[in-house]
Order: sequence, then C-alpha cells, then structure tokens
Amino acid sequence: MALSEFSAALGFISNSEMDTVISSYEWDHVCTLHSAITALTPLCILGSYTLLLTAAEGRPVPPVALGPQNRTVHLVTEFVLLGFQGDGDMQRLFFSLILALYLLTLLGNGAIVCAVTWDRRLHTPMYVFLGNFAFLEIWYVSSTVPNMLANILSETKTISFSGCFLQFYFFFSLGTTECFFLSVMAYDRYLAICRPLRYPSIMTGKLCVSLICVCWMGGFLCYPVPIVLISQLPFCGPNVIDHFVCDPGPLFALSCAPAPSTELVCYTFNSMIIFGPFLSILGSYTLVLRAVLRVPSGAGRTKAFSTCGSHVMVVSLFYGTLMVMYVSPTSGNPAGMQKVVTLIYSAGTPLLNPFIYSLRNKDMKDALKKVLGLTATQH
Repeated sequence: MALSEFSAALGFISNSEMDTVISSYEWDHVCTLHSAITALTPLCILGSYTLLLTAAEGRPVPPVALGPQNRTVHLVTEFVLLGFQGDGDMQRLFFSLILALYLLTLLGNGAIVCAVTWDRRLHTPMYVFLGNFAFLEIWYVSSTVPNMLANILSETKTISFSGCFLQFYFFFSLGTTECFFLSVMAYDRYLAICRPLRYPSIMTGKLCVSLICVCWMGGFLCYPVPIVLISQLPFCGPNVIDHFVCDPGPLFALSCAPAPSTELVCYTFNSMIIFGPFLSILGSYTLVLRAVLRVPSGAGRTKAFSTCGSHVMVVSLFYGTLMVMYVSPTSGNPAGMQKVVTLIYSAGTPLLNPFIYSLRNKDMKDALKKVLGLTATQH
C-alpha cells in the first residue's frame, strides 16, 4: 500500500482532498444529527432519571421482617460518603484541586464540541465521533465531581438512597458508553488505515450516525438490571461508604445478608462490558499496527506509531484502571487505592483526552483557536 494512502488515512491529508472523497452535503447532515444528538441526550437522560427515581422511591421504608426468626429491622434511607478525609486545610486543598480539574475538563471538552459543530472542515467521521466523545466526557465527569465537591463542604456527607443509586446508574452507564465509543473510534481508524480506498463507501453518514446512536442507547440500557438487583438487597445496618461515589463493592459490603449470586451476576456483567469493547479495540489496533509496519518509509511509520500511540495510551489508562476496580471480585484493594484509581478514570482521563486526541491535530488546533477567539482577523 502506498505511503500517501496511509498518510491520508491517518488524518495527515488536507481538508480539500478529503472533501473530494466525502460529500460535504452528506456530512453536513451528519453533523446536524450530531448536534441533535447532543441536544436530545439530556432529555433522554432526564427521562431515565425520572424512571429510576420512581423505581428507587418505590422502595419500602417501613420496618420489614428478615431471616428465619422474622427479626424486625429498619431499612437504610441514606448513605454517608466519606470521600477524601483530612483536616480543614487538607479538605480545602482537595476542593480547590478537584474544582480546577473539573473546570478545565469542561473547558477542553466543551471547546471540542463547539469546534466540531461549527467548523465545516471538521465534518468528517473521525471528528464527529470525537465531538460526541467530548460531549460524553462532560456528562461523565459531571456525574461524580459536583457531588464530590458538595460532599467535601458538607458536614454530614450524606446522600439519599435514591440519589445513591441514580448516581450509580449514570456513572456506570456513561462509563459503558465511553467503552463503546472507544471501540467505535478504534474501528474507524482501522477502516481509514487498513481500507483507505473503501473507507468513504463503508463509513457513510448513515453508518456513522447509527454507530453513535448504538453507543449512547447501549450504554444507558445496560445497567438497569444490575442496579435493580443491588437495590433489592437488604440494607439495614451500617450506612457508611468509604468512597466518594456509590460503588457496587461497598454496597455489597453494607448488605445485611450475603448475596453471592447477585455479586457473581454483577461482576460477570462488568467483565463482559469491559472485555467486549476492549477485545474489539485490541483487534482493531493489532491490524492497524500490522499494516503500518508494512509502510516502507521510516518517517511514515513514526507518524503512524505516534498517532496510534496516543489512542493506545488513553485506552490503556482507562481500561487498566477499570479492570483493577471491577473485573476481580476479590481484588482486595484498600479504600484509599480504590479512591485514587476511581479518580484517575472518572476525572483524570476526561481532562487528558482533549490534549491526547485533539490538540496534537492541526485542523483541530485551528478550529479551537477560532472557537476561543485566538485567531487574528485577516483582511
């Protein structure tokens, strides 16, 4: 395969050349649908929120009988999230650092969403996927960080039963959606690099929008079953969670009765969600690297490995921490380590992704400069 084909596939061709291959009319419609998806997603999430809130609030609060002796116990109506502990100065330091990280994440990913939406040069499959991914990262980090900040300032550090499981739902659903998007983006790079001549006919606007819809819908339809199973466990004693999010591990530990079957179902479910997209990503990049190694030019291989290396780094960081936390039921990690690992993949990766995926790309840099008003006006 010619080096020029790989350069084009890796995004090093000019936009004018890309426009001759992909109809701008078609991708204008794709980006219109992209804007519609980003506008309608909050409504879909709001609908899911209402549904789950209704289910969670339907949990009976009066005393119930448990066990063969019909002991009467009171159900837990709220949990205590300990979060990151420390004295007053340490808490203020945590608050300042996490708030700065959150604002930078919103700024970076929000700028990418605006750039992809407004700049016609970015109306191509790779950037449409990237725009949706950045929009997802905004919701993903917002599912935990605002509550974490409020928890740091709170005296009681409590969260209601329904609020805990709603956070559980959104946090894990958005994480699942991110797994699906990483897999789709890897597949897009596989097609662009290994099938450059057929890429425009395969990755059409219709397929692009279909993949985006599958990622969003699949992510939010996966987790209701595990959440319902865990929410039906009897919580009748301690209600302190040594974490900053409602996580399945601490919730299982707080249950009054052992539930090995529910734990097995949830951990098997987590493993399937994590390993399914991961194996897809691994297969895509294996074929990409095998194709890149056939490029005769050393400079071409260096560019290719640089581009793939950035993607692999994000995948390794995100999936590595996920596997440590959720694949092994008996990982035995201390609470402090669990908090740090969760903070890395829930807040660290959304902050780094704009730099890794976008800011090294010339077209994205130019678009971001326009969005942020940094481009000098030329007459």
